[in-house]
Amino acid sequence: MYSAVDHQFMSEAIAEAQKALYLSNPNPRVGCVIVKDGKVIGKGFTQKVGSAHAEVQALANAKSLGNDPVGSIIYVTLEPCSHTGRTPPCVDALVAAKPKAIFVAMSDPNPLVGGKGLEKLKAAGIAVHCGLMEAEAQALNPGFISRMTRGLPWVRMKIAASLDGKTALPDGRSQWITGPLARADGHHWRAQACAIVTGVGTVKEDDPTLNVRDVQTERQPWRIIVDSKLETPPTAKILNNMDQSGAIIVCASLDNPQMQQKAQAFTARGIEVIAMANPSGKVDLPKLFSYLAKEREMNEIHIEAGFKLNGSLLRENCVDELLLYYAPFFMGEGIGMANISPLNSLNDKEQWQVIDHSLFGSDLRLRLIKN
Repeated sequence: MYSAVDHQFMSEAIAEAQKALYLSNPNPRVGCVIVKDGKVIGKGFTQKVGSAHAEVQALANAKSLGNDPVGSIIYVTLEPCSHTGRTPPCVDALVAAKPKAIFVAMSDPNPLVGGKGLEKLKAAGIAVHCGLMEAEAQALNPGFISRMTRGLPWVRMKIAASLDGKTALPDGRSQWITGPLARADGHHWRAQACAIVTGVGTVKEDDPTLNVRDVQTERQPWRIIVDSKLETPPTAKILNNMDQSGAIIVCASLDNPQMQQKAQAFTARGIEVIAMANPSGKVDLPKLFSYLAKEREMNEIHIEAGFKLNGSLLRENCVDELLLYYAPFFMGEGIGMANISPLNSLNDKEQWQVIDHSLFGSDLRLRLIKN
């Protein structure tokens, strides 16, 4: 159905979209390539939120090079938007450019939008083809797709462990289990997340900054602390550099003066405090992720937490993907990956599917999703 040439140019559009990996949240990562007489005459990718989308960038790029898009073929990784949001509809700019055909990798998963952009292009007499390299386009935006179809972000849990599954010595020391290449790769996953979530235990024991340092990025993800009793130390490093991104502390309740006083001290510094209790008096984790998707437009959430919070997130089915780094040594006695109950039977096991395995120096990284 699609030629090798079509695959080549859509691959170039995918490569453009990858340039928006750390940049476009909460918008999807989209790439666009404009082709005329077998040559690329313009290309672009989605910019920071509120700025130009990929199609408008590509048209501007073509114009800056003195190229006319009339009669061209356009390859774009996501259905062009047909509604006015922070920017005008991209489909109007494409219709005005008068291409003869448009290849779209995937339709928009937003049920309020999906299909309308394609129909508007067809109504303008433009030949529309949808589905070329759809899987590759979907892989760029698991969080956006999840938010639009499930009302939840894509939650990725990162864990670094020894071969026997230990994440820290018995006294809690864990720096560094993996080598510099694996740690740099971890920052790549931090950078593409809308927020990094950790627990108050990790903040108190390790005092991490949980920002992006080992890859270049124009934006820092939000930092979110799950802290039922508001025990986060005011001097915690994670609460520094508020000018780069925001921080949220999530407690169970604010129904007594002591908790309210603690919360006021944080909010005075620009740190948000929100309360979400479950029936056990802990933070309601499923409700938190629903809130982050629906109210805060967050696509991907990156978890870097400890034994207790990891276990809670897994038990409450909040995790979509595991990012596991194994260092090539045995620790023996130590702290495990997650506080989960033992199985009564092997028939009760929850299966995870390995979708990728890579070496970073001597450390093995596995990516897994639920079956």
